[in-house]
Amino acid sequence: MAIKKATIQQQVAAAIAQANPADRPIVTIQAIAGPSVWLMSMLGLIGQAFLTYYFITVTEQAVVIHKAGRMSNRPQEIAFALTPAEVTGMVGEIQRNTLWSSFRFQLPGRPQPTRMNVHRIWRAEMDQLLGMVAPGHQPAV
Repeated sequence: MAIKKATIQQQVAAAIAQANPADRPIVTIQAIAGPSVWLMSMLGLIGQAFLTYYFITVTEQAVVIHKAGRMSNRPQEIAFALTPAEVTGMVGEIQRNTLWSSFRFQLPGRPQPTRMNVHRIWRAEMDQLLGMVAPGHQPAV
């Protein structure tokens, strides 16, 4: 089970290289899709059923979203691969908080934007990623 951020980033880079050897990751974050992580944690195992774990990566050619294994915390199948032009306008409602920040991502085929929760250990990467995909996003200092 990968716990260290550097190990997770290496695993995601390897998964991207396997899918497209000509592409290289620029920035990767781990996000938990679903309602508030705090609320779902209070509900225990029932709350965990409502959460989906993702790795969101901006590469030189695309924005790749991998599903993440709950137990192994490794990238699994590619859920979405989008061109940078497709992603423009799909990200909004960015909220930076002390422990869990969030933003809304309009995933293809979904009627409403999905809330993506990002832990503070990924905050610098989140700011870099959002700066690339959300026009006008300015990270808080």
